[in-house]
Parts: sequence; C-alpha cells; structure tokens
Amino acid sequence: MKSIILLFLLLTTFISVGQIAHKRKLSMLGSPFEITAVAKDTIKSNEYIDLAVAEVKRIENLISDWIPTTQISEINRNAGIKPVKVNTEVLELVERAIKISQITDGAFDISYASMDKIWKFDGSMKVMPTEEAIKKSVVKIGYSNIIINKKEQTIFLKLEGMKLGLGGIGQGYIADKVKDLLVSKGCSSGIVNVSGDINAWGKQPDGKPWNVGIVNPLNKNKIFATFPLEDSAVETSGSYEKYVIFNGIRYSHIIDPRTGYPAIGVVSVSVFAKQTEVADALATGIFVLGVEVGLDLVNQLKGIECIIVDDKGKIHSSKGIDIKKYN
Repeated sequence: MKSIILLFLLLTTFISVGQIAHKRKLSMLGSPFEITAVAKDTIKSNEYIDLAVAEVKRIENLISDWIPTTQISEINRNAGIKPVKVNTEVLELVERAIKISQITDGAFDISYASMDKIWKFDGSMKVMPTEEAIKKSVVKIGYSNIIINKKEQTIFLKLEGMKLGLGGIGQGYIADKVKDLLVSKGCSSGIVNVSGDINAWGKQPDGKPWNVGIVNPLNKNKIFATFPLEDSAVETSGSYEKYVIFNGIRYSHIIDPRTGYPAIGVVSVSVFAKQTEVADALATGIFVLGVEVGLDLVNQLKGIECIIVDDKGKIHSSKGIDIKKYN
C-alpha cells in the first residue's frame, strides 16, 4: 500500500519575487496524484503540470497490467507461449526490476502478479489459508523465469500463467520520468507525488528546501521527524490499515512472494534515495525482509537510507539517519 497518509508534504502555494509554486491534485493511476511546479506565474506552472499529466498517461499506456493494450499486458497474455517484442523503455525498466529482485533475494518480485489471491484483508477472512493453499498460491512467481533478450528486444515469461505487475516500481518510475521531463523543459523546481512516491528537485520560491514529515502509523497525530528533500526521493510502504490477526500474530497485506505468507513485524518502511523508482521497489522488499535484514541490506547500499516502524511502534533507522536530528 502506498502510504500517502504517512508522508505529509509540508508546503503551501508560495509566492516570491518572480517565482510561485503552484500545486494541482488529481486522481491518476487509480490513486492520488499531486504535482507542484515552480515557475514565473500560474500560466507557466500549469503548462508544466499539463506536460506531467500527459507523461503519466503515456507511461501508464506502456506498463499498466490493467490496460489490455499495453506491452506488459501483451507479455502476460503470451506467458509460456512466446517472447514479446517491447520498446527499450519497457525492457530496461523490467531489467532494473529484476536487479532489485536479486538484491532483495526475491523479497521484491514483479512476477508477484501471478499470485493466487487467497488472503483477504477486507474483514471477510476468518481463518488462515491452509499451508498447502499458501504454497500453491506462489508457484508461478519467480523473477528467474523472466527471460530478457536484449538483442531481439523481447521479454518472455517461461511459465504459463505467469504475470508481471509493475505496481511496486512503476509509480516510482513515473515520478522520476515526470521530474526528468519537467527539468528538461526548464522547470527548475518542483515536487511530484504519485500516491506517496515523492520526488523533489530544486527549492521552494523562498529558497528553503522542500520538506516531508513522517508519522508513526500507530500514533498518527504526531510527526516524529521532518526531512528536507533536496534533489531526492522518498517512498513509504505501510500495512497499518490492511492486515489480519490470527493467533495473536499480525499479518500485513504485503505478501512475501517467495513464500505466500504476509510480511510480519513491520507496519511501515520509508526509503530515501536519489531515484523514486529505487525507493519504491526497495521499500516493498525491505518491508518483506523485516527490520534486521532490511536494515542490514540498506546499510550496504550507497546513497540509500530508510526508516522502519515495527508492529510495536518502535522506530528503526539506517546508519545514515539520526532521527533526533530531524525531530
């Protein structure tokens, strides 16, 4: 779940000499979408925002697995049948997703879309699925069965019934592409927020950095830390609203694609990185890996930091973050 509730963009419509920050809120990709563009006037800001909206739609029509005409949908239809030729943008995105899968030992896996949906988080599930059903639910998942042929520029899913779903990386990718496009068109400062995948560049018109506040999901009335975002990104994955409890154990709606069991022990993960795409994918993987293994991974990755809130409300952070400094 994209925990937009956990990330409060601390901004308003600022006005200074020759610059304004204009924000527009929309619903895109089935989720909240916000973009703030700094420009000389609202006319120019709206031009930038219109470009951003068009870019979101362009990418959605490439990588969505819900739209039947996309290249990802074509790959899914041909699983176990034949490779599908795709454009470079799609091929490279899938290739990078596989690298994140390798880094997280499969805790993040874009072939999760082939999972049988046996867990229900709408209050209707009264007993746990059987061990046999859980094992069966993930038999078609496995990033090693995603075959990329760079020379032919094709993607092939080896197993019939396999499916790719880029929801765990695609929104972050979209945020990055929107930022890159606007910068190329002369927008020197702004924020794009794709359902909690946030990328900020430049500064506010008053010269101050953009800021994001993070709350403990078990105590939503208080922001425990405020961080500046300077040409960087942040994404939070959380399970504070969608979970079930069996035998006193809290199971999140975020499923470990390797086992079919929901992740336990964590309620939110916020990842800071230069690219939203990376933050997006890693947040899911770290959530599944858990506090200890997740922090150990992040502490080995250059330019990546994270904050984890466990199911007891305790806050954990990677080596590069001093929570007290940002209180």
